[in-house]
Amino acid sequence: MHTTAPTIKLLTPADAALYRPVRLEALAAHPEAFTSTFEREQEKPVAWFEERLAASDVFGAFIAGEIVGTAGFRREDGAKTAHKGVLWGMYVRPQARKCGTGRLLVDAVVAHAAKRVEQLHLVVVRDNLAALRLYTAAGFVEYGRGVKALKHGGRYHDETLMVLFFDGRDATPPR
Repeated sequence: MHTTAPTIKLLTPADAALYRPVRLEALAAHPEAFTSTFEREQEKPVAWFEERLAASDVFGAFIAGEIVGTAGFRREDGAKTAHKGVLWGMYVRPQARKCGTGRLLVDAVVAHAAKRVEQLHLVVVRDNLAALRLYTAAGFVEYGRGVKALKHGGRYHDETLMVLFFDGRDATPPR
């Protein structure tokens, strides 16, 4: 674990060569947590990752010049859904966990999203308790579940759907 606080920066297409290995590591280490797969993305050239960084706002956490975590923001593009954004691709390398890196990344995405959308959504695998604690501490609330939402290696994984409203409302459904 590092004692140096991570710095957070918005990645640009020029950072694709740094982003690609951490993204592939995330997919390989936690295949149940992402809708994409290592097998799909490992064959993609750096140019594909450049396009991804151009199309979404991806933040990187850096310690001593090394990228140790990422989290993305994407705004919905439909006319009726442009008020919503998605936090996606959250991953922190093992050596940078339990020292606030995840919270810094989430806070960066939340601050960025708050200027662009009215609500921020995310989906997390139900048994990822550390992530659920992190997102709850950052103000996200559960509003639904995806039962058997992902299937990997013959095993189903349920998802927790979470949202953060920037107008002060919560996601508690009316009775």
